[in-house]
Amino acid sequence: MRCEVLTLFPDLIAGLVSQSILKRAQDKGLVEIRIHNIRDFIEDRHRVADDVPYGGGCGMVMKAEPIFRALDALKTEGHDLRLILPSPQGIRFSQKLAQDFSRESRRLVWLCGHYEGVDERVHTLLQPEEISIGDYVLTGGELPALVMIDAAARLVPGVLGDPTSANEDSFSGSLLDFPHYTRPVGVRGLQVPDILLSGHHEAIRVWRRKEALRNTYLKRPDLLQFETLTEEDKQLLADITQENRAEISVNRGEEE
Repeated sequence: MRCEVLTLFPDLIAGLVSQSILKRAQDKGLVEIRIHNIRDFIEDRHRVADDVPYGGGCGMVMKAEPIFRALDALKTEGHDLRLILPSPQGIRFSQKLAQDFSRESRRLVWLCGHYEGVDERVHTLLQPEEISIGDYVLTGGELPALVMIDAAARLVPGVLGDPTSANEDSFSGSLLDFPHYTRPVGVRGLQVPDILLSGHHEAIRVWRRKEALRNTYLKRPDLLQFETLTEEDKQLLADITQENRAEISVNRGEEE
């Protein structure tokens, strides 16, 4: 996976991609992340990247020409590019899109906007894919770009130490993840479930599937409509529903 990041604040990107899993992925040659300072493509000596909006109004708008020059420079390297603009107006980022990025043969180029956004002529001439990580507004596109790069990079084969880890994550299908525990067995009066200590692999598999279904049922029931449920899943969901009703009944009795 080959990534290019166009930004006015390269240090924001460099700090994260030089740590942990992303650093190891780059060291292994599995992921390439290059950071480009848009100010390097500004020709005036003051390196001004923004200006006041035509028609008046608050805030500043990023100039179009430095962005065009930055893209022109990347195109001279002879690679096909896929341009992505983090934007609250874009389509919602998802695990499916992260998988798509992880398999992309073209160079993925993230254009990080700032201030009030970028000159509309960037949209008109370059037609970037606008992608949103949520219904809120941030100060710039760097954090959304990092979110997308991180989510996609971990799906590249070989990036994670255990190749099955990505397959078991929340949203790898349509379900949320099951609970995870590590040593010690007891922490502040709370114990690891006995089933996880049993060594019974099939029983553990069923427990994990049930808890993934339980998490989804309780926290994001809307996701269940996208999951192809087996007969085992349906029975587990029936058990979860019954257990949930019983717990609600007990709690009401205690309150009375």
